[in-house]
Amino acid sequence: MRILPGLIFATAAVITIATGAIQCGCSCSSSKNEADTQEILGGKLATFFQNPLYERRLPNMPDEGCIKLKSKFVGSYRRVFNDSNHVHMAVAEQIGIDPIHYLKDAWNIKQPLVHIRSCKEYYVDELKHSYPYLVPEAAEVLKEIGRRFNDSLEARGGGNYRIKVTSVLRTDRTVKRLRRVNINSVGASTHQYGTTFDISHFKYIFNKEDGKTPHRTADDLRVLLSEILLEMRNEKKCFVKYEHKQSCYHITARPRHHWYTDDQDDGEGFILEDMED
Repeated sequence: MRILPGLIFATAAVITIATGAIQCGCSCSSSKNEADTQEILGGKLATFFQNPLYERRLPNMPDEGCIKLKSKFVGSYRRVFNDSNHVHMAVAEQIGIDPIHYLKDAWNIKQPLVHIRSCKEYYVDELKHSYPYLVPEAAEVLKEIGRRFNDSLEARGGGNYRIKVTSVLRTDRTVKRLRRVNINSVGASTHQYGTTFDISHFKYIFNKEDGKTPHRTADDLRVLLSEILLEMRNEKKCFVKYEHKQSCYHITARPRHHWYTDDQDDGEGFILEDMED
């Protein structure tokens, strides 16, 4: 674990860290201007220099010359990914932080938060009503979703795409602001506990045009993402709610002691079926 001599707090005030640093929730390569991996600041927040390499993207996905992506059928998204708000909230209260009113209030919490930023596993969208911080379990789940998405895409012929994170940690203040513009948002949200994040199922990040990797449709990428989420849900790593109006998957990490590996099977979960080309 590398301890940084100095970090930049979210309000841009320079602070000196003597006891730790913050975790970076991606696998970015390190440089003199960015944080190394696995840096922890217990109960505090900090912001690092962004890596411009992972901020680059094209404004729109190409819609010409798309090649069909071999995928597996998961069934109705609403039926399969229907974990209730109750189970999301129960887990959030168990492993999450106490809800905070302002971001600066994180200085008073005891649990560490992980600063997530755009990297090769995912792209963090411009956040209007949330902040890019998660508890370690949620940051790990998000990273694994992005890694499996990239690996599966590469194994099926490739494609220069990433998943897009659209909402992360919310404070009491941002929840109130969100409710002014979205009447469907709830007063008490699992996003306030740092355990929950949203991933768009409608839009994906097209990194760059290199003339080599094939183009894919958003529908095919959505099926691929649903495969990944179903696998991890069956592995008890997260709860997932398909949100049609917000065009996203609402994902809450579960406690680590619930997780299990591929060689463990308790007989639960849905079965994937190969789709015909």
